[in-house]
Amino acid sequence: MAEIKGGFNSDDVEPRTGFDPLPAGKYKVVCVDSEEKATKAGTGSYIQFTFEVIEGEYEKRRLWARLNLNNPNTTAVEIARAELSAFCRAVGVKQLKDTTQLHDLPLVVKVSAKKGDDGETRNEIKGYEPAGGPQVGGAAKSPPAKPTAAPWSRNK
Repeated sequence: MAEIKGGFNSDDVEPRTGFDPLPAGKYKVVCVDSEEKATKAGTGSYIQFTFEVIEGEYEKRRLWARLNLNNPNTTAVEIARAELSAFCRAVGVKQLKDTTQLHDLPLVVKVSAKKGDDGETRNEIKGYEPAGGPQVGGAAKSPPAKPTAAPWSRNK
């Protein structure tokens, strides 16, 4: 039993109805939680990241990513490590010692809406980008410098 201090009147709060998956697209998010969990088979573990949309129509909605970093399937581990690398680069974390280093840093995730074998549509994170746009090597890409004179007329 849990006591509700001060009581609760359900007429004072709009009820939450079920959530449909987010439409496919890009969303600005922050990672709000990360947790290591054992796989169903018990042969490894994965890190589950929880992301929260921080702007737009779907603000406060959540998305999840599971990265199989400790798994007997080497392909699953390679995919997870590549995804973790993309996530780290998107938020500017080069050396990761603890997943909490990735919390509360804005980034953009590319989300798909995919139908599962059970017929239910679920969201899946398909990519990570810096919140300020694409970056190369951790630094923002600068536009090329515009020449002040036509190349053939220089040095005259």
